[in-house]
Amino acid sequence: MTILPPLPGPPLLPVPDPRGRNIVLDYADMHALVADLVLPDGASMYVTSALEASRELLRHSYYQYEFATAAVTHSLFALEHVLAERLAVDEPLQHLIERAADTGLITSRLATELDRSRLLRDQLTQGTASSAALGQAQGVALVGAVFAAVGLLLHSPAAATATATATMTAAHRSGAAPEERLAALWQDHRRALYPDGFRGVNIGSVELILVDADAAGLVHRELHGGLDDDGIAALWACIADLDRIVPLITSAYCAGYFAQLRTLARLAAAHHLPTAI
Repeated sequence: MTILPPLPGPPLLPVPDPRGRNIVLDYADMHALVADLVLPDGASMYVTSALEASRELLRHSYYQYEFATAAVTHSLFALEHVLAERLAVDEPLQHLIERAADTGLITSRLATELDRSRLLRDQLTQGTASSAALGQAQGVALVGAVFAAVGLLLHSPAAATATATATMTAAHRSGAAPEERLAALWQDHRRALYPDGFRGVNIGSVELILVDADAAGLVHRELHGGLDDDGIAALWACIADLDRIVPLITSAYCAGYFAQLRTLARLAAAHHLPTAI
């Protein structure tokens, strides 16, 4: 057996990937980012392994941005396995997702999110998308959809649906505290699909996908420890950009998506005065 000699010098420490700097402040914050990705009870070893690997890929995307995309595609192994077992058919993933929605096993909205992940996987296979196609926040949202779907498929639909909608209901309760509404609306926004056809689009001198990532990252920081002065200033700048672009967006879905993001940002900034210029 050939034994390779040790590398000279001390082992190299991983370096944070600068492309994720707007999502979290440090690696410890990645734990909070994936905290809601809880492995469902009763899953087989295969499904548990695939989901756990997806969650850890997201966690370590702090060091390698492309891991977020890898996490989404890897989670589809678990989804396809559970769908085929529950539906007792052997069909392509697209058909399995459609069948699950048609029979009421999952909601149509969840089916749309799952199909978004499937399309990404197909684009990677065809070479029309790169492994840097998704950021961490988007990766968490899509992997979260797979975790939710697997939970629904493995357990009582009524109980799983009640759990999945509890946070949404809290956001719209008239008596809910601002902190509750912020947390609930944040969960809702994380599940929302970024508008198709609006990547790389600039409206009113604002790059849509960048203001989406910046605002979402700042809201996450406010929810997990609070913003410093620089963060507060950046959040109010995002709100100003969103105020300017929302009336200019002609797509109904895209306008709704960014209007919701503006509401989320305003809730996060509610206790902070904008920095005087």
